[in-house]
Amino acid sequence: MNNRSWLIVPGDSDKKLAKAIETGADAIVVDLGDAVARDAKADARVRAAAWLAAHRRKVVENSPGRWVMINSLESRMWRDDLVAVMPSAPDGVILPRSAGPEAVQTIAAELYELEQKHQIRPGSTMIVPMAGGTPRSALSISDYAQAPQPRLAALGWDVQDLMSDLGATRSHIGKTGGWSDSLRYVRAQTLLTAHACTILPIDAFFPDFEDVKGLKAAARDARADGFAAMFAIHPLQVPVINAAFTPSSDELDAARDVVARFEGTAPDALPVDRRSISQQQIGRAQRLLGIDAALARKDQAPMPVLRPA
Repeated sequence: MNNRSWLIVPGDSDKKLAKAIETGADAIVVDLGDAVARDAKADARVRAAAWLAAHRRKVVENSPGRWVMINSLESRMWRDDLVAVMPSAPDGVILPRSAGPEAVQTIAAELYELEQKHQIRPGSTMIVPMAGGTPRSALSISDYAQAPQPRLAALGWDVQDLMSDLGATRSHIGKTGGWSDSLRYVRAQTLLTAHACTILPIDAFFPDFEDVKGLKAAARDARADGFAAMFAIHPLQVPVINAAFTPSSDELDAARDVVARFEGTAPDALPVDRRSISQQQIGRAQRLLGIDAALARKDQAPMPVLRPA
């Protein structure tokens, strides 16, 4: 499945959850965390579980991923979140304000118990930590690469949590400037660590969903920097993100040429038209063609047909 756009949807809104499946998002994240008021948490868990169950095990291969943003470990509400949603077998959970590999291990241990209880394939529920949400965790993002976890599917980062902890009043330098220094550091560490772990790097969401021009630039820059996906907070952002992370026809033609020329070879570097092509570049070409194939299957697929869990 392709994973360009990750749409975050409040778990306490049946209306928004119902519309999410039609947005074209590659992954839908049901948010039980900051998007839901504390006195609405219990109700949101019920609604989230019902939505996840309704969209479980679709016939169509490229149906959107079903993810849940749980509350942070420090909130002490995360276990109630997992107990509520795991009977509906989400594809994975997103952990905000993750302190590092130890936090992932804590969630993984709980998931293992719940998978056994609900007869879910062991280890199938994946985890995406949101890195650098606190100053302390921002300084140790690379620890994820030192302690690989089998459930890690991707690594993301969150602008708002870190800004809140820092007491920062800006995320960018000037109207046309880049990220402020602390946020740029976290973003770079997230990107590098995800690639070191060979997992998906997901860029932070763009806050102004009405600023299409700004989102296009942000998504374009994210892909150019090496991110493979981006979070969205509004359905209008999904097609913009999908377009930015979809390979162009020129990129696909070049990728086909590289793969065709060097299929079955394994030297460290290969000469092509007076330039050297590395195995890493061949791998990137193969990934681009894989994305294109996944999108073709998605475009040709019929409307999802649900079957009982």
